Amino acid sequence: MPSALHQRLEALHVELDGTTAVDASSRQALIALLGDITRLLDKSAPPGPPEQPVAERLEALALGFEAKHPALGTTIRQVVDALGKAGI
Repeated sequence: MPSALHQRLEALHVELDGTTAVDASSRQALIALLGDITRLLDKSAPPGPPEQPVAERLEALALGFEAKHPALGTTIRQVVDALGKAGI
């Protein structure tokens, strides 16, 4: 896994763990996206069903977090940037 992407994903995990006021559905959406990213990075994993690209889903979540959780929104955007740089 590219180093910058790995660092951004770790930062997202830390930020998410430290944010207690995130509603359950948003937390679940982030956890699902992190799982999707992990599968994308694991080239040996079978491809899942086609769906909205991970970066687009992360971007939509970042928009939702910006008002109430700006630090989490910023971290999500950094992950989106790192995914783009990694070609994902």
